[in-house]
Amino acid sequence: MRTYDTSALQDLDHKHYYHPFTNHPDMWSKGAHIITEAENVYIYDSDGNRYLDAMSGLWCVNIGYGRNELAETAKLQMEQLPYYNSFFQTAQLPAVELAEMLASVTPAGLNRTFFGCSGSDANDTIVRLVRHFWSCQGHPDRNVIVSRKNAYHGSTIAGSSLGGMSSMHAQGGLPIPNIRHINQPYFYREGGDMTPEEFGLERARELEKTILELGPDRVAAFIGEPIQGAGGVIIPPDSYWPEINRICQKYDVLLCADEVICGFGRTGNWFGTDTFGIAADIMSMAKGLSSGYQPISAVVISDRIGDVLDSKGGEFTHGYTYSGHPVACAVALKNLEIMRDERIIETARENTQDYLQSKVALLNRHPLVGEARGCGFLGALELVRNPATGERYDDKGTAGKTCRDIAIGNGLVMRAIGDIMVFCPPLIISRDQIDELYRLILKTLDQTQDALNR
Repeated sequence: MRTYDTSALQDLDHKHYYHPFTNHPDMWSKGAHIITEAENVYIYDSDGNRYLDAMSGLWCVNIGYGRNELAETAKLQMEQLPYYNSFFQTAQLPAVELAEMLASVTPAGLNRTFFGCSGSDANDTIVRLVRHFWSCQGHPDRNVIVSRKNAYHGSTIAGSSLGGMSSMHAQGGLPIPNIRHINQPYFYREGGDMTPEEFGLERARELEKTILELGPDRVAAFIGEPIQGAGGVIIPPDSYWPEINRICQKYDVLLCADEVICGFGRTGNWFGTDTFGIAADIMSMAKGLSSGYQPISAVVISDRIGDVLDSKGGEFTHGYTYSGHPVACAVALKNLEIMRDERIIETARENTQDYLQSKVALLNRHPLVGEARGCGFLGALELVRNPATGERYDDKGTAGKTCRDIAIGNGLVMRAIGDIMVFCPPLIISRDQIDELYRLILKTLDQTQDALNR
């Protein structure tokens, strides 16, 4: 393993690199954590320390680190055609083949794909696309998109407007007009005295109330993550998505599933729409599309939408320089071929998914945990002072930040979302590695509780 001068790298980082989603004074007081290598489910830093990456990078390295086939695919594509655009009535072979592959793994009727570079720009594309869909049919005022509070749909202007995070709206005068937010299906904190079934129906029916308030002729679409990932792994009650389906179909509102986190095996199926039976008209995806090996996103649309745009849409004046980038598409295609041919999703579902979730369930016993919940290869721990009442330590996320830092010291990467610790290991994690993950989480929780009590 190569050796590095960590202090010198941290100094260069401080002088020249502005990071996303980072409190810079806090980071600079300690020095940035310089990650240099990765293999399987582990990452390594510039000091040679190894960490179990229970976040799959940023919810994305589903296939695990170190698949040389993806590197070789990128090399070969760069040698043949490193770049060409998709404007001016051109196409590249990898983009065409990847679009065909996506049609084969997405639910029936979703057969056309628009490519971008990130989940954020995919959701930007949804805003443009659904408004164009209604406008070219003579309904330009049908332009309101309904989303949810605490949802995350990216950090661009449109993406963060679709998202329902107040901290993001506080910067930059967001949200943009004609975006409405309804309450999230967060049973642990907001369910009150209702049963999960009652709560799921109550929250879903807020969509119908909003549609009737605005007028069905104004509402273009509803967008939601099957499971709210960056909101804290919020798993809706079983009654929620069937009722959302019913409401969207009743009022002819397009249903957009944000699969950026949930897609490509994260919930135990190819997509969260499969797991929850979501009747999506549009799906946005990124992250697991290439397992993070290349920056790429996709918006897959139904035949109904595609047929309207073909016949009435004219020129769709939207796109990106790197839409359908041949190297990104080639790597994503190889990633999906490996997942399909090696049955990575099916093997994980049959061999390790239940084992992982059994360990998640055991964490409910820890006195720092108010609720441990999970689905597929997603998990979340609500850190509380009192599990019986759900009382938090404070409203500043102190417990989460403390736990995150202690986890790093123990060789474990988890993410703190306020006082919720979330994790989503690569799908290729083994049972032995799940045992290691469980031991590290328990050790971290014990040390966190001691630190908070002090």
